[in-house]
Amino acid sequence: MTGPKNPTEAQRNFFQDVHEVVRLVPPGRVTTYGAIANYLGARHGARMVGWAMMAAHTARQPVPAHRVINRLGLLTGRQHFATPTAMQEALEAEGVRVVEDQVQNFRELFWDPATELE
Repeated sequence: MTGPKNPTEAQRNFFQDVHEVVRLVPPGRVTTYGAIANYLGARHGARMVGWAMMAAHTARQPVPAHRVINRLGLLTGRQHFATPTAMQEALEAEGVRVVEDQVQNFRELFWDPATELE
């Protein structure tokens, strides 16, 4: 069996996989940490997806991290953007309405990689 030689390599590969999925989220749509984790086979890996999103700024290709929110539709990652309102502003520029850090019409805008990419 071949695989990563060390945990750091495995983490980097998982982060890259997360970033690739996030790049597929269409403008004006949102997904969740848990939906990405589930799609990648890490059913309880939502927190690891969050770590990958915190590292998104280091990716070679841009990652639209603003499209990843929590399962309740809240902008829980907003503190990791350049300004406290940058995540909301990026979503609103794509037509997503945000009120008090919560995506409105979350269910209609939710993009599930498990169904959209299969």
